[in-house]
Order: sequence, then structure tokens, then C-alpha cells
Amino acid sequence: MSETLRISRKFSQRAVMETIVQGGPISRASISKQTGLSKQTISEIVRQLEIEGWVRETGRTSGHIGRTAVTYELVPDAAYIAAVDLGGTKVRVAIADLTCQVFAEDVAPTDPRGGQAVVDQIVGMCFRAADRQGIARERIRLAVIGAPGAPDDKTGRILLAPNIPHLDTMNVAAAFEKGFGFDVMLENDVNLAVLGENWLGQGQGIDNLAYIALGTGIGGGLMVGGNLVRGASHAAGELGFLPFGADPFEAESLHYGAFERVVASAGIIDRFRTASGKTLSVPAIFDLATEGDADALKVLDDTARLLSRGIGAIAVIANPQKVILGGSIGLRPEMLERVKVFLPQCFPYPIDVEASALGARAALVGAAAIGLGHLHNTLFGADTPDSRISLPPASTVALREVAQ
Repeated sequence: MSETLRISRKFSQRAVMETIVQGGPISRASISKQTGLSKQTISEIVRQLEIEGWVRETGRTSGHIGRTAVTYELVPDAAYIAAVDLGGTKVRVAIADLTCQVFAEDVAPTDPRGGQAVVDQIVGMCFRAADRQGIARERIRLAVIGAPGAPDDKTGRILLAPNIPHLDTMNVAAAFEKGFGFDVMLENDVNLAVLGENWLGQGQGIDNLAYIALGTGIGGGLMVGGNLVRGASHAAGELGFLPFGADPFEAESLHYGAFERVVASAGIIDRFRTASGKTLSVPAIFDLATEGDADALKVLDDTARLLSRGIGAIAVIANPQKVILGGSIGLRPEMLERVKVFLPQCFPYPIDVEASALGARAALVGAAAIGLGHLHNTLFGADTPDSRISLPPASTVALREVAQ
């Protein structure tokens, strides 16, 4: 087969597979109508996909005049994706099928040793979650790891992730691939979260969207014109390094970021300690604020003002239609309420700000989405500048709690 015919065949196979993903159960005649490919080509491709176990007959058309036709759909469990959200305090893992239905899920405190210990922890969590649900390990074809910081494609390291030690001194990608035994993708966790919200959450149908995760640290994910913005070194959206809040020229600001030092957990705890003389956790400070404690209320107000400045910094550059708040602090209704009050006081035009609809699972959903696209392109795609594949319609994806 010539190279031209091979590429043409790949494009045709991709078009057929995408149509089945989007519209299944669907007949060959309907696939032909939607793709413009001949019925003979459709039959050949569908037959091969069926032999290889990627699609299956699901019934016959009904309610139409004339002969019925066989319909086809994707075989959801033909392959699985391991989706991982690695945070400074918690690790969340999920095993999703080809329709992004989550079948196995687990969460645990992040191993404080970082580095290889965290890699081993995540690999073990994924395989144990799959084993509990009877998912054969050999059917897991790809892992997507969302982590704070900026993955370096050349070295496999993860930079700008000070809350998890040693990720910047080792080839994290290679370590994961050795542990899993299959392909691994590294991506910024907040980038995954904005993809998840764009697909199934608060950002559906919005091409210009920002997601800000505030918790142990702070990070931002940004979509402009329907495309994820990563930047030259995958560092776009590293809001912690905005040069305000703390002194950006102090050595600590080069490690943690001037903005992160004041707006994230450590900054909240420090401000409350300075005001009250007490050292409390962030949840305890929120509890005191609920009880009307003056020091706690002022700390939350100051944090919301800082967060509003960060939102304004994003808005003046990217002009998002909506900003979604996530993370353990960003999801608190007390924070959202305050931001909606303070943001108009420091920024001249309205910005729609809402809390994440997917909560702690936003990055997992985004990991499953980007993993599904990559897996489809690896198996059925063509080498094109824009190799994205349409995801299953949001109406067909039902996120559910998985029995542990």
C-alpha cells in the first residue's frame, strides 16, 4: 500500500470511529451519510474494527420505512485508561473505559517522600483499583498523570511543583512507563481540570474558559478559542508565580511563587497566626469564620481579595467568558461569595465566576478525556496537525460513585 493510500485509509478509519463514538448505535448507511465515504469503504472498515474487537453489532434500526439495518456501537471495555490527579496532599486515581465511564476509583494521602515513592504509590493504586473491579491489567493501554507544575517533554521532569519533592530531579515519565508497562502522558493537573469542566462541567460550550484551583498551592488552566493553552514550556497558568502578594524578589518566591505564598494554604495559616496568635488548619479557620470570629473573617476577606487580583490578571490577558474555581479552598462557598463581591471592585468589566461542577474529580475527568483522544488517535488516528477527536456527548456520560 502506498503512503498516500495508507494516510487516506487512516483518515477514513478515524472518521468512521469518530462517528460511531459520537452517534452509536448507528448503521453503516448513517455513517456513510455523515462521513461522505462510500458504503463499501464503510463496510470494510467496520468489519475490520469488529474483528479487532473495537466495535460490535448492537441491534437493528426500527421505526423506518423499508428494510432494517444493522447498527454498531463502540465496545467500551476494549481498552481502559488510568486517570491520575496527583496533588500535594492527595492522590486520586480512576480507571475509565473508552466511553470515559469510570469503573474503579481510589484516593489516598500523597506519599510525603515524593519522587519514586509517589510513582510506586500511584502505579500500585491504579492496579489495585482495577483488580478490585475485575479489570484485566493488560486492557489498560494508557495512563494520564495530572500533576502540579510544568512537565518537561525533553527530560521527563516536572518543574515548578515544590509541594511534591524530587519530581524536578528525575525522569518522572520514564519511571511511570517502567512501573505501568504501557504509555504514559504527563499533563498539568489544572489543565486537565479545565478540559474536564469544558466537557462535562460548568464550561460546556464555552471556548474561552479559565479554571483556578486554590488549595495547598494555586494554579490555572486556560482555554482560548477552544484550545488548551500550555505555553512554550508547559508553564502557562502557573499563577503562583504572579509577581505580587509577597515580594517576588525574595528567594522563597522563586521556589514557591510570590502569589502562592500569600493566597494558598500556608499564607492563610500565617495570616491567621499573625492576627490571633493561634496556629490552626485552614478548615478550622473556615469553621471559626462561620462562627463569626473576627480574625478568621478578616483572613477570608483578605484571601478573597488576593484571589480576585489573580482572576483579574488572567482576565486582562485572556478575557475568558467564565472563570471556574476549584481546589479545596476555591470550592468553598464562602470564597466564591466573597470573590463575587470583591472582583467588581478591582476589575472594570463583569466576569462570570462559578464553583466547579465536578469538584475534586475535575482533573480525573479531564485526564480521561485527553487520554481517550490520545488512545483513539494512536489506534485509529492519522498524523495531522490537529489530531483531536470528538468526545462522547456529555449527555451519554454518567459520572457515578464507584464502590470501593
